[in-house]
Amino acid sequence: MRNLLFEKLTNAYEEMVITRRYLHMNPELSFQEEKTAKYIADFYGDLGVEVRTGVGGNGVVARVKGGRPGKTVALRADFDALPIQDQKDVPYKSTVPGVMHACGHDGHTATLLQVAKAIFELREGLAGEYVFIHQHAEEFAPGGAKPMIEDGCLDGVDVVFGTHLWSLTNAGTIEYLTGPVMAAADRIDITIHGSGGHGAAPHQTKDAIVIGAGLIVNLQQLVSRRVNPIDSAVLSIGSFIADNAFNVIADSAKMGGTVRTFNPKVRDLMEKEMKRIVEGTAIANDCTIDFKYTRGYPPVVNHKTETEFLKSVADTVLGSENVVESTPQMGGEDFGYYMEKVPGTFFFTGAKPADPYPHHHPKFDFDESAMLIAAKVLGAAALDYQEQ
Repeated sequence: MRNLLFEKLTNAYEEMVITRRYLHMNPELSFQEEKTAKYIADFYGDLGVEVRTGVGGNGVVARVKGGRPGKTVALRADFDALPIQDQKDVPYKSTVPGVMHACGHDGHTATLLQVAKAIFELREGLAGEYVFIHQHAEEFAPGGAKPMIEDGCLDGVDVVFGTHLWSLTNAGTIEYLTGPVMAAADRIDITIHGSGGHGAAPHQTKDAIVIGAGLIVNLQQLVSRRVNPIDSAVLSIGSFIADNAFNVIADSAKMGGTVRTFNPKVRDLMEKEMKRIVEGTAIANDCTIDFKYTRGYPPVVNHKTETEFLKSVADTVLGSENVVESTPQMGGEDFGYYMEKVPGTFFFTGAKPADPYPHHHPKFDFDESAMLIAAKVLGAAALDYQEQ
């Protein structure tokens, strides 16, 4: 069956590319993916596959039953885009101003659709059931995974597999890792309420910009001086906004940022210590500071047995020399929610193009041949798991 699956996937590669490029030209932001969801649902409807729409929002879930009893395997792909202006000079450039697929979700979707089609066409000779989870809103917390799970997308599922096309790793390779592979992603919002005034009379004010600058410096010491060096953490302030008149001392200032961790205890420590520093800064400067710490996605923690299984499958598809152990990534992914419910693993498929840019860059693109590799590994994992 594996050979038949690979033959079908190879024959479907051109269609995979066409689908990816269509989606790339017609991106939709998180929680706004109505047309994309319809496109996915129509694909399954045309095949005659059982499909459920509106799952936890804009999610789409298709199910295919094999001809023999067996386990239930879920495969997941995301399909939302980002608020970024596409700067690539390619025929399939985004046609939506200020919105583009800058993380490969269009490729994830195109890949999973063809895996599902091939498995559907081979279903009579297969064991078990196959669940194809097309998830909305991966890019924007609270994300789409949690509501989709609450709406039953994992009902009866024994294992879940997912992959991410990775633009900075050579095409033709697979990267895997047991344990934490992607970080918990939390958000921080800080508003400083000072007392503004004339730029020539700073002694009559409580300068929100100066207070904020000192707060940033103090916060940056948390990772280096409060977190055990054996552990990992990132604290990044990504925005600092205040009044912009050259001769006015700002009355207030707003800051936003993110905290990334793997260890739950470190996550708790960062939130506790940040709150303490903010409160201390407010007292020291006789001002008020609003502090909001929002917990985002949990870390993606790969299960040992399923990761070892995935590696063995990838070895047979690509050769062991092309299957390498990954390093943990500080990026966030709500795939972690799935693996809090059922065993599974999340791996990276190398997709480095000739002119590589990082994910979330305006010129992001990937080597489309990686979609066929991802499809073969995901498809083989789904079929082989029935023999476990």
